[in-house]
Amino acid sequence: MPLMNNSRAQVIVAECPTADITLDFHRVTLDALPRIAPYLRLSTSRTCDYSTGGIAMWVDYFNYEYAIAADTLFIKGLDESDRSHEAFAVPLGALPLADAIDVLRRYCASRNQVLVLSAVPEEYLPALTMLGATDIRRLDAWSDYLYSADELASLQGHIFNKKRNHVNRFLTDNPDAVLEEITTDNIPEILAFIDSIDVCGKADVAMAEFEREQTRAVFASWPRYGFEGAALRAGGRIVAFTAGEIIGDTLILHIEKMNHEVAGAGETINKMFAERIVAQNPSVKYINREDDAGDPGLRRAKESYHPVRLLSKYDLTMPL
Repeated sequence: MPLMNNSRAQVIVAECPTADITLDFHRVTLDALPRIAPYLRLSTSRTCDYSTGGIAMWVDYFNYEYAIAADTLFIKGLDESDRSHEAFAVPLGALPLADAIDVLRRYCASRNQVLVLSAVPEEYLPALTMLGATDIRRLDAWSDYLYSADELASLQGHIFNKKRNHVNRFLTDNPDAVLEEITTDNIPEILAFIDSIDVCGKADVAMAEFEREQTRAVFASWPRYGFEGAALRAGGRIVAFTAGEIIGDTLILHIEKMNHEVAGAGETINKMFAERIVAQNPSVKYINREDDAGDPGLRRAKESYHPVRLLSKYDLTMPL
């Protein structure tokens, strides 16, 4: 009998190759970004949630933590649709998705909690459905707006007539306008610009204020993020700036700020920055300008650039 029990135990272990994998989560910090970035680049999605900026800039809002086990990245945070509950990102790395989900199932079972995946890109739904996903809910306010990089760089065609007119008017009114790189020399001016932004008219003032503080934090540690960035200067002052990161064929814009009292500043930096990115990085085919967070004004502004696609995201439950 002892021999039979030992043999049976060996079979059970063989059938459950992830049984000995444990997850030890740590808070996401700037020091952790070089460790997690290679895993994030394994995502098949173009959503902002699987980028270093998308995580690092919102770590305080969603309490992001990470664990790396079996050469696979696990991200834990708060549910994007209900921040009172814990949720996870789709694991990325060497483990097959089914095995990685099993690791999360055991982790949640040991803590007597439901396994919820949040902000799941649409591309992962078929595989997760096959693994038993239930209660699938689309996060309407969090869909990312994806654009053709060439279209934003050229603004060609009748659908962009108004945008071109705004750019032309800005350049006529500001013949000295120049797009400059973000460096340690102009960051103090950018920080002063950030402080001048009025968030009182935003649909969600608390979130807008949080975003402002995170933007300040990015520029306080600018070299460590590895972002692409530019500022638009006119009349001797900065009137707009933008920053993001390139992942694969997509530029993900994490920051876009402009002086709304300067007509055409926003349209001009959008076009000039897209031109620069496309010229310097021919592999970039798309620009992700992220979500509208349910803000009607922001939604209209992003729709006016005619996205080629909305990148939908979902919450779902994985039964234990």
